[in-house]
Amino acid sequence: MKRCRTAIPVLLSLTLGACGQPVPPDKSPYVGEWTSPQMALLITQDGEVRYARKQNGVSKTMKAPLKGFDGDNFLVGVGPVTSTFSVGVAPHRDGDEWKMTVDGVELTRKR
Repeated sequence: MKRCRTAIPVLLSLTLGACGQPVPPDKSPYVGEWTSPQMALLITQDGEVRYARKQNGVSKTMKAPLKGFDGDNFLVGVGPVTSTFSVGVAPHRDGDEWKMTVDGVELTRKR
């Protein structure tokens, strides 16, 4: 029984820690589905982030909550495990399209 009492607070903290931070109003241009031939990134208004990238024959994927922003960069993860996405060029209009550069890859937002 003692083991169960210990497990419940741990599970509760992991569950609560898995909730994403909503995207603040000043960062709303980040929200959307962003793509390039080698990367796909989805950022939802309620703070869910999905990421997939193919690089040098290796595929990487991640689905985790948004932890917040550090300038233009954004942090994603659960608890102490955090990945920082480096934004070289913040979301901006380029003609009729929205673009941003993340981890050196130029992405275009789908309509």
